[in-house]
Amino acid sequence: MGPRRRFLALLTGFALALCALFAVALWLGWRQAGGPVAPFLSAGLIGGFAALLLTAGLWLFLDEQVVRPALRIAAAFRARAHGETKGALPPAPHLGDLVPAATALCDSLDAARADMTARLAEETALVEAERAQLAALLSEIPIAVMTVNAAHQITLYDRQCVHMLGHVAPLGLDRSVFDYVEETALRTALGELDAAAGRNFIDVELPTADGSGLVSTRLRPIGRNQGYMLAMEVENAVVAERPLVFDFGLIDRTPGAELADRPLSHLSFVVFDSETTGLDPAKDAVVQLAGVRVVNGRVVEGEVFDHLVDPGRPIPPVAIRVHGVTNEMVAGAPPLAKIGHDFHEFARGAVLVAHNAPFDLAFLKREETRIGKCFDHPVLDTVLLSAALFGESEEHTLDAIAERLDVAIPGADRHTALGDARATAEVLVKMIPMAEGMGIRTFGEAVEVMRRFTRLLPDLNQA
Repeated sequence: MGPRRRFLALLTGFALALCALFAVALWLGWRQAGGPVAPFLSAGLIGGFAALLLTAGLWLFLDEQVVRPALRIAAAFRARAHGETKGALPPAPHLGDLVPAATALCDSLDAARADMTARLAEETALVEAERAQLAALLSEIPIAVMTVNAAHQITLYDRQCVHMLGHVAPLGLDRSVFDYVEETALRTALGELDAAAGRNFIDVELPTADGSGLVSTRLRPIGRNQGYMLAMEVENAVVAERPLVFDFGLIDRTPGAELADRPLSHLSFVVFDSETTGLDPAKDAVVQLAGVRVVNGRVVEGEVFDHLVDPGRPIPPVAIRVHGVTNEMVAGAPPLAKIGHDFHEFARGAVLVAHNAPFDLAFLKREETRIGKCFDHPVLDTVLLSAALFGESEEHTLDAIAERLDVAIPGADRHTALGDARATAEVLVKMIPMAEGMGIRTFGEAVEVMRRFTRLLPDLNQA
């Protein structure tokens, strides 16, 4: 039960107790006075109704002027503490000096955080520059390098890996290495590596997961039970667009936990958005589909899906005015059957995230037969998560949430699939620590909380 309902229950109990006391007083008065009971009943009904009416009015006033502002301030505190926002606290004139005192505390926190950030930035600037130079240098070497943790999840890959294996499946952190090379062959090679006494590497030919070719690979162990590295020969080295991509926080990730028990900050998300010819998933069609990946609580730069889609029909002028996708832009673009299939590969093994997920997923589910894939991913909806963090009665549009969390959405990017997907991803990154601050730490706990707000939107996760 939320704070507002608890407060309503408290006042309701008070009103009922008041009516009961009033009824007892009238009964005692009638016993002593004698005479007809009708006047006492009339007085009791009028008094009871007045007590309930006054209690309802008192609740409406206190709810609007005390309870809701207090909840807004609590949410703003969490946003400041966990989302590192800097917006002003909401006004609450009936809470006395609470807001000025809270503002002073937040300003002090911001000043301390800014000072620490500035000092850290100065100390790490040189290290970051050297790291960037090293990353660029490594990505120019004509060897494709990939590191994998003990759970066979990718922790690093370079631009040559994109050239070598990108045709098998989209490269991504925290994805299974078996999406790219044949599992049995790799496990056999790893067994040979373990048995190779006195050697810290072996050279093998690994077939790709789709059977399209062989990859000459040198396998090396990393540390003590921390995974392994694949160094693959590149016949025709090219300079790809994406640099070295890595997250060494994935190295110590242990397998085995059920999804419901995994921390939100440890999950891999694909945050996506679509632009369409209209607002009816049963009749309209997708014109643009985009997504970005969030791994270990951060947006992974370079892991982006962004494609125009031929809707198979003219785009209405009213829709063009919203998202800017014209009929000329989608002429010759692939249909959703192809783009949807590619997106399913991009999102393999991830939790799907969208703002108003039932709308965007409805278009994909309607075309599952043509796409040839089933979109049965676990789903997190930022509308429902926002209701849990900020209260159901607040506004939960993407613009409103972004404003609360200091997420800037450039005007040119708003209502584009990629722009909205990026904004939703940035919102998600700030929401996760806020949720953890409220005790919502695992995906299962997040789903349980989202199901309390299905009056807003349905939860798409299977019960």
